[in-house]
Amino acid sequence: MTIWTPNSWRNKPIVQQPAYADLEQVRLVEQQLGKFPPLVFAGEIRSLHNNLAEVAHGKAFLLQGGDCAETFSEFNANKIRDTFKVLLQMAVVMTFAGSVPVIKVGRIAGQFAKPRSSDVETKDGVTLPTYRGDIINDNAFTPEARIPDPERLLKAYHQSAATLNLLRAFAQGGFADLHQVHRWNLGFVEQSPLSEKYQHMADQIDQTLAFMEACGIHAENTPQIKATSVYTSHEALLLGYEEALTRQDSMTQDWYDCSAHMLWIGDRTRQTDHAHVEFLRGVKNPIGIKVGPTTVPDELIKLLDILNPDNLPGRITLIARMGANQITEKLAPLVRVVKSEGRHVVWSSDPMHGNTITATSGYKTRSVDAILSEIKGFFAVHRAEGTHAGGVHLEMTGHNVTECIGGAFQITEEGLADQYDTFCDPRLNGEQALELAFMITDTMKSARNHTL
Repeated sequence: MTIWTPNSWRNKPIVQQPAYADLEQVRLVEQQLGKFPPLVFAGEIRSLHNNLAEVAHGKAFLLQGGDCAETFSEFNANKIRDTFKVLLQMAVVMTFAGSVPVIKVGRIAGQFAKPRSSDVETKDGVTLPTYRGDIINDNAFTPEARIPDPERLLKAYHQSAATLNLLRAFAQGGFADLHQVHRWNLGFVEQSPLSEKYQHMADQIDQTLAFMEACGIHAENTPQIKATSVYTSHEALLLGYEEALTRQDSMTQDWYDCSAHMLWIGDRTRQTDHAHVEFLRGVKNPIGIKVGPTTVPDELIKLLDILNPDNLPGRITLIARMGANQITEKLAPLVRVVKSEGRHVVWSSDPMHGNTITATSGYKTRSVDAILSEIKGFFAVHRAEGTHAGGVHLEMTGHNVTECIGGAFQITEEGLADQYDTFCDPRLNGEQALELAFMITDTMKSARNHTL
């Protein structure tokens, strides 16, 4: 293994990168970013690493969720608040069902770049470069909009900084008070077609909160009731941006990518001899690896050797994205080999990316039933292998979009056009995400009872 530096990735093959016309402008923008303050701090990153170590040991659960891709046009306080609110609502439900802490990690404050299956896109006989996320180019289907613009890196940084500022205020300023979050859930329960199913759990949470208050445990003397921690994550795709925000911690001398607390490698960029793996092996952030149907056991173990040679719990999260129809067949051999090799990892389920379909109307969509089916299959594999199903990874939004079909509120294929807002992949709306959290609780309870 060669000596690692923040720019050693530049000597490796690289894929999924924009074709910038002016490389000198790119260099100047990256140089400017390198002088900006870090977005997150080494101590926060270490805290997340410790929390994920608890997940790896089966003592906590990971909830990771947020937009498929953040955009500049939809950047506003209400959107950030609504996504944060749904994460909190889901976490309360899952914490109660699983009887373990839920570690909340948003796909937010940096999730701008998207890998694409093709470099070009054709509409009505016109072919243009594909849209790669607002940090690179614009979604408008014009030649000018699709030109990669390095100045967008600066805009993404500033939007991420503002988003983080608001997230920290929400997390620590009373918005996350447990009683308040539970009241939000009660409103959902009353409106849901499955209200009877959810009401029992809501009543139990009410009784628990009342018991705690009777024992003198309340927000004034217990900070955990009125405040929380929410971490950020995104796919580490644009390595020039990531390198520019990488800093050496003055206390430990370790290198941290301070663009986010957690970073992940996508299914298209996990080649062991390529630039993305080279860059991420040297930073001390928790790292996610998307594990798809084409992942083979030997390749996965080699990735773990490179990215986590010391086998540290909490360093690696394996995010399984197989599809509901092949989750059992494809996941079991990987879980088995990781267990037999004694590797400490967090296993998380991404039930979104393997279940994308095209509706008859032409919209890309996902079925809530298929999403839930993959999650159940994920838990079943871990139960059979004697390992810990550690988390879920969801593309979702707090807004009332109509992008995924099904669920108790029954969005149909015909209803997709009502509010289909995504620039990339379809997301669960707030009601679907919270409904899914309630549904997952049954699986969590079953898994917990199986281990008792």
